[in-house]
Amino acid sequence: MMLIWQRIMQLVLLLSLLFLAACAGGPSKTSGANRVIVRNIDEDVNDDFERAVSLLQKKEYDKAIKILESVVQREKRAPAPYVNLGMAYMQKGDNKQAEDYFHQALKLELGHPEANNELAQLYRKTGRFRDARKAYRNALVDNPDYLPAIKNLGILCEIYMHDLKCALEQFEEYLIYSPNDEKVQIWVTDLKQRLGR
Repeated sequence: MMLIWQRIMQLVLLLSLLFLAACAGGPSKTSGANRVIVRNIDEDVNDDFERAVSLLQKKEYDKAIKILESVVQREKRAPAPYVNLGMAYMQKGDNKQAEDYFHQALKLELGHPEANNELAQLYRKTGRFRDARKAYRNALVDNPDYLPAIKNLGILCEIYMHDLKCALEQFEEYLIYSPNDEKVQIWVTDLKQRLGR
């Protein structure tokens, strides 16, 4: 009986970890199947992570950071807490600390879509456009349908790099997965006109 209970708890914790990985950077159409699976996550660590995510949503960054730093001290195998630390520090304006945490997440999972997407946004914000482009592309290697990175790469190409062909390609790709997005439909029409298509 005890062994069955332990197996059930392990399954619950695994499902929670998959949820944690998905929470790191926004909605995605990917299922989480490409995420690194970490076994035997302590339930207290999971509870603290969820509490920190709630604090981030309330913009209570200092409190969230304190909890997330405790989480990464106790569980070093999951990228999601590092991504959330990076996001919190970026919101506070500490770009150096944010970048460090995004890189720590990427050491655990190089293709982590949320970590790459957030790092790319940081690079874009600080004028490192080529690095941003590379990070967006890294997000899409294992997750080609990760909509935030597709759309953000299109924005980067059009507005910051003035590469209209790249922008059009990204927005057309985005519309494959989200065909009813009227704003992106308008962008595609505009880009086609500007490119003479």
